[in-house]
Amino acid sequence: MSKVLIIVLALLALLTACAAHIKGKTGSHFDRASVDDFDRLLAREGVQLLDVRTQQEFDEGHLAGATLVDVHQDAFMERAARVLDINRPVAVYCRSGRRSAQAAGILAVNGYRVTNLEGGILAWQQAGKPVVKP
Repeated sequence: MSKVLIIVLALLALLTACAAHIKGKTGSHFDRASVDDFDRLLAREGVQLLDVRTQQEFDEGHLAGATLVDVHQDAFMERAARVLDINRPVAVYCRSGRRSAQAAGILAVNGYRVTNLEGGILAWQQAGKPVVKP
């Protein structure tokens, strides 16, 4: 092999490794689920349900069995680690799916197996799924 080819292959390998590292840090190592898939996931034994909205949003209505940890409050990961078992899968949701994707990324980088509800609780309600209201 020529030296140029070896250098090019080495650079490609380095770029691929960097891209994979960046991909992980941005939280893309978590699953995304439609409403129906998320509902099936929740029916499995041992799945932890995490709501990452505000207390006010949670009080207006949430999925049954959800634990609230607001992703925008300080020390989100530390607070989440206190209530979640890293050895069990986590199903996460918010209002529309944006904040929960952020939370899922943080959790995934910290070793949790996470699934994010696409479209959030809005999609859940639009599909006619139950919500706990005060």
